[in-house]
Amino acid sequence: LEPYGGEILGWSVGQTTTLTGIAAAGALLAFVLAARMMERGSDPVRVAAVGVAIGVVSFVAVIFAAPLQSSSLFVSGSFLMGMGEGLFAVGTLSTAMGLRDATQHGIALGAWGAVFATSEGLSMACAGVIRDALAQAASSGRLTGPLADPSVPYSVVYHIETFLLFVTLVALGPLRALRLLLARL
Repeated sequence: LEPYGGEILGWSVGQTTTLTGIAAAGALLAFVLAARMMERGSDPVRVAAVGVAIGVVSFVAVIFAAPLQSSSLFVSGSFLMGMGEGLFAVGTLSTAMGLRDATQHGIALGAWGAVFATSEGLSMACAGVIRDALAQAASSGRLTGPLADPSVPYSVVYHIETFLLFVTLVALGPLRALRLLLARL
């Protein structure tokens, strides 16, 4: 997000560094919201799904920030991104910790942390490679016309991430059904 804010929206270094705080504020709100949802009986998988849905909205906002040259849309998308990630993290961690055998909670927590960190790291690396490859193609003249716009490499990455969030939503449906089935046993 920071390079996108600087390169595409013309933000200063100081402005782009605020994005981390904006996303963190969204995550903090998500923690409070997730606690309230689960206190009221929401299934943790449903909490995670709400986070994914908010993530989809966040990427749509970030994607449209460039053509609309809207910093406020970009900030809103960054905030919602943090909020979506926070809800997803709480929901998935709570699901992992919901194992019936309490002796397995430590391994579940470790596995969850390893998967979450690895997934974030790989996604950032892949996003960087895709963005850089498309930017190189545009600067070398292999992409022309509207595809040579500097926002296109970022937009492609954000579209891929949005698609993967929809895939995640599809995967969460059967997971929730399985949890409900196991709870009845």
